[in-house]
Amino acid sequence: MKPAITILFIFLYVKLHANDSLYHPKANARQDIAAAIAKAKSENKHVFIQAGGNWCGWCIEFNRMVAVSSLLNKIIQENYIVYHLNYSQENKNASIFSEYGFPNRFGFPVFIILDSNGKRIHTQNSSYLESGKSYDIEKVKEFLNSWTPRALQATSYPYLN
Repeated sequence: MKPAITILFIFLYVKLHANDSLYHPKANARQDIAAAIAKAKSENKHVFIQAGGNWCGWCIEFNRMVAVSSLLNKIIQENYIVYHLNYSQENKNASIFSEYGFPNRFGFPVFIILDSNGKRIHTQNSSYLESGKSYDIEKVKEFLNSWTPRALQATSYPYLN
């Protein structure tokens, strides 16, 4: 394909999917996260914050992979309320990143797990979950399963008591 045609296809794709953005620079992240925490509490789930931006190829790839994997999608749907925390030139959400211990130091995407009270219980550098040009499904599955509400209950481990 010629470069001009490739650029045209990319431009058309971006125009067609402009409203499909995962990250919203103008969103009130503090308010949105509070709503996610309230929903997580009412549904006995945790909050899964994926921090990144629409500019981030790895952020988009993570969402694509979860969407096509029925296993990962099920784990997320059953255990997490998902929020995409924007980081971009338009809005770096600096105060929120500061409150969560500067997880952006790991690059993007970075995953932040909050319990249903809003307490940060884990930050995950996504590069440890990568494999080639995508993510390793088994590593992602292990990560997600390790931070579910059930995983953090003592009753899940009777052999430890």
